Amino acid sequence: MVNILVVGSGGREHALSWKLSQSDKVDTVFTAPGNGGTKNNVSIDVNDLDGLADFAKKNNCFTVVGPEDPLAAGIVDKFNQINLKVFGPSKKAAQLESSKIWAKDFMKRNNIPTARFEIFDDATKAQDYVKSLDYNVVVKADGLAAGKGVIVCDSLDEAVSAIQTILIKKSFGEAGNRIIIEERIDGIEASYIALSDGKIALAMASSQDHKRIYDDDKGPNTGGMGAYSPTPIITDTMAEKIQKKIIDKTIQSMKNESIEFKGFLYAGIMIRDDEPYVLEYNVRMGDPECQPILMRMDFDLYDYFVASIEGKLSDMPLPTWKNQYAVCVVLASKGYPESYPKDETISGFDSIPNESYVFHAGTKKVDGKILSNGGRVLGVTALGDSLEDAIKNAYAASDKISWNSKYCRTDIGKKGISYF
Repeated sequence: MVNILVVGSGGREHALSWKLSQSDKVDTVFTAPGNGGTKNNVSIDVNDLDGLADFAKKNNCFTVVGPEDPLAAGIVDKFNQINLKVFGPSKKAAQLESSKIWAKDFMKRNNIPTARFEIFDDATKAQDYVKSLDYNVVVKADGLAAGKGVIVCDSLDEAVSAIQTILIKKSFGEAGNRIIIEERIDGIEASYIALSDGKIALAMASSQDHKRIYDDDKGPNTGGMGAYSPTPIITDTMAEKIQKKIIDKTIQSMKNESIEFKGFLYAGIMIRDDEPYVLEYNVRMGDPECQPILMRMDFDLYDYFVASIEGKLSDMPLPTWKNQYAVCVVLASKGYPESYPKDETISGFDSIPNESYVFHAGTKKVDGKILSNGGRVLGVTALGDSLEDAIKNAYAASDKISWNSKYCRTDIGKKGISYF
């Protein structure tokens, strides 16, 4: 038996802890720092790499890294140096997410399909550039910005404003010292996540995230307001295209550049005219995509994590999934992604039906009560035999939960229904 240390405090980490605890090879699952819903919480910050390493060593832990910050800081390299088993990509491999500029240059030199782009660190030159274009753009901060450093523009005025927000007002701090201005590809967006051991990549179930704060994809981008799996947008034919042209090519190109990619490779995909393009890479499981994907997972995730770090995924059977749909509705605090209230008491957990599970994100437990402690507070996730059933079940469970500033989108999963 082995103990697990899951690093992180969000809904993704609660889902990983929940799934890994079901393995008959796993004893105790610790979460650092965890949240109000995770068990065996350890009060170590995700960026305290020394503290995490000490805990993992003392408690015989296999470590699973959830969020991007410690990966970008080199937690995997550090653990490997002292012979601690850890799942996730190295600091070099994590550049696919930690620097959008590095990732775009990587895609360009390896002919991986992505939007046309230019790079700037000067606001005047960037504004002159967008004024010369005859198409709309997306403006991106180079570094990590908690999923919010991407501004999708509908006009020249919005593009100029986005450039000023990032380069002049420094709204994303150091992450916005350089920007990418890329062609806005209008199409259908989906998430494609694979598990790699540096040699091959096994596809996880397909999913679709809902990034904007309001219904009908209106308002600013967030870390994700809900997701569902599988998505009919990624047909078997499209999945083959994405796997071959993007995922396999990425893993092989990294290897050719002497960078071994082990861990979850997430490609945010835009499909236009039946062709997939990479919007961005993440180097970890998505959040909230993780929640519905893990609800449908029908295999021991721990076994696959071990195979990933040992370079033995080719020895494993293909992943299997429950023949059901899963929908995750994110319950947020009103005001997110800007400022929002905290410390509000949340009720209704004891009346959640069996086909649903509530994954905690921005919560904390104080004197036996669950309080809100973030923008995205809970991810209410439900299974159903059809996408409609899963949506209905997720919202029925969501309705049981209440706190003063609770907010959620009302249309999670609905864009998938039009494909049937």
